[in-house]
Amino acid sequence: MRVILPLYAAAATLGAPALRLMLARRLRRGREIADRLAERRGLEATPRPPGRLVWLHAASVGETMSVLPVLEALAGAGVQVLMTTGTVTAAALLDQRLPALGLDGCVRHRFVPLDVPAWAARFLDHWRPDVAGFVESEVWPNLIAGCRRRAIPMMLVNARLSPRSFSRWRLAPGLARALFGAFDLAQAQSEGDAERLRALGGREVTAPGNLKFAAPELPADPAELARLRALLGNRPVWLAVSTHPGEEAIAAAVHAALAPAHPGLLTLIVPRHPERGAGLAAELAGPPLTRRALGQDPPAGAGLWIGDTMAELGLFIRLAGPVFVGKSLAGQGGQNPLEPARLGRAVAVGPHTGNFADVVAVLREAGALAEVDDAASLAAWVGAMLRDPVRAAAMGRAGIAAAVRTAFLPGAVAAALLGLADARA
Repeated sequence: MRVILPLYAAAATLGAPALRLMLARRLRRGREIADRLAERRGLEATPRPPGRLVWLHAASVGETMSVLPVLEALAGAGVQVLMTTGTVTAAALLDQRLPALGLDGCVRHRFVPLDVPAWAARFLDHWRPDVAGFVESEVWPNLIAGCRRRAIPMMLVNARLSPRSFSRWRLAPGLARALFGAFDLAQAQSEGDAERLRALGGREVTAPGNLKFAAPELPADPAELARLRALLGNRPVWLAVSTHPGEEAIAAAVHAALAPAHPGLLTLIVPRHPERGAGLAAELAGPPLTRRALGQDPPAGAGLWIGDTMAELGLFIRLAGPVFVGKSLAGQGGQNPLEPARLGRAVAVGPHTGNFADVVAVLREAGALAEVDDAASLAAWVGAMLRDPVRAAAMGRAGIAAAVRTAFLPGAVAAALLGLADARA
């Protein structure tokens, strides 16, 4: 669980002018969209839709993916939904997924306003949501205070509070009680998260499970998938996904170690941040290498293929055999291993998986996940999976089974949100 302290502190000490400068810098770095900067200041040109309006806020791609089934459940109940996020990548995901799910008529996306009191008030006064749901670990003090002043019920959805964050929160018990006690309901990912939230002042805290297990399969364009599968034929393919700096070099080292024993080996590398693709191409120069962002297909023989495009992760996973999930060897905290597990892939992670500890534990217990320590152990695991596709398929089946355990959760979350809205009315 994190309060957005850097932005909150900036707003409190420097004020709105400093945040405007910060937005300008983010725009230059590609982290904002020029014609949507007004949303970050709570400005809105379109009217609020009539009827009940549920507001859900998710930080970025992972959190947004986890609530897509909740959006479907809310749409099925006939309500309008305002979905806010904090990143351009999450906005791009929704641009693609909402029409594909038939939700673009009842779910609208906006960027969350920065936590300046006047901007938060302007946002809330325009949209007047009947209930607000904050996903996972997003706690914005001024937005929360604004909701309380307007008697807007609030829910923490799929809440996560790590032991490390809990220790930090205990240093500010008054602030913790004021923020966590403001929520009318909190649904935590695990009983451990729930206990920590209760200790910090949370009320009506339950632990029904992790929404990430109930997220839908990542999509892929069927025609492009068929074309690339035909192009690759029976070549051995493995994937290093959601990689962070340092892990791409590890993937290249694994490729070099395995290529002699696996003719035509394709190592597919999908960085967490696609804009790094050009730099990676220069860094990994040596073996044949192509980039998806340039419209290039995989190398004809053994080589590396950089998947540096947006919204194609489902395509890349379906093309691969074994999958390594990044931010777990060279990074800290890990990325979500459920996405490849849900698609029936054998999965490996490094030792740094604190952001998804519960997910890793479930997949490990199910026999769907392996843990590696370095390039050598990753190469040994990938090689074993390529040599033994029956074993890899068994791991994949175990992952699919583990991922469907909480299929009831999206409907339960939607019902809880609507219940809070009805109680307010």
